Amino acid sequence: MNQERDTTSEAEFLADYDPKVFERPSVAVDVVLLTVQQETLEVVLLKRREHPARGHMTLPGTFVGIAESLDTAAERLMVDKVGLSGIFLEQLYTFGEPKRDPRMRVITVAYYALVSPERLLDAATEDVIRARIQVPWGGETGGPIDVLNDTDSALTLAFDHADLIGMAVKRIRGKLNYAPIGYQLLPAEFTLRRLQQVHETILGNPVNKDSFRRRMLATGELEATGTLEDEVGHRPAELYRFSRLSAV
Repeated sequence: MNQERDTTSEAEFLADYDPKVFERPSVAVDVVLLTVQQETLEVVLLKRREHPARGHMTLPGTFVGIAESLDTAAERLMVDKVGLSGIFLEQLYTFGEPKRDPRMRVITVAYYALVSPERLLDAATEDVIRARIQVPWGGETGGPIDVLNDTDSALTLAFDHADLIGMAVKRIRGKLNYAPIGYQLLPAEFTLRRLQQVHETILGNPVNKDSFRRRMLATGELEATGTLEDEVGHRPAELYRFSRLSAV
């Protein structure tokens, strides 16, 4: 039996289409903004001032505008809530458990960002808190983490943000040795000693000094500046810079 041919054009179909036929979740972006300060991995948090989870700590987040791309929303979020622009941002994972937000169905696209503590200090506001990340698992096992304040007391995170931070730690641990993301956590000029500290802090374990330096110098990613560090209480070390414009 021949079926009647549908002669409706796409323009006519779209003109009659009712988007309210299907329920639509809200879409948000949350950013796990990481830095390394004195051999400590830290994350930027904000204190919630309204319900739900009022008084708890949360990652910087925002709802995505209807005409806004995910990347644009993440960049806007960093400017509006942290005061940073032009930083390393990479999409991490999509979290969509139906009841992850008690208000409504919210799917969040998580990003992670990496900045040096010097740059983060310049952008600090009274709403921005840097908390120490305590990772209870080794390697790339993955899972939620704990965050501690400057007195080593545990902070309560809102929603599923402990999982978001844990996912970011897992990602950078896995990516550190094959992508030059560690340089984003350093100033423009740095010593090999500080570069090694960044790697050890992220990985959660020490690395062999000599083999690490040989490996990093062999990548071609570093160039010597010809100058030495100053105002140090030990023999000054040579300063290096990342030889490319960006790690992305």
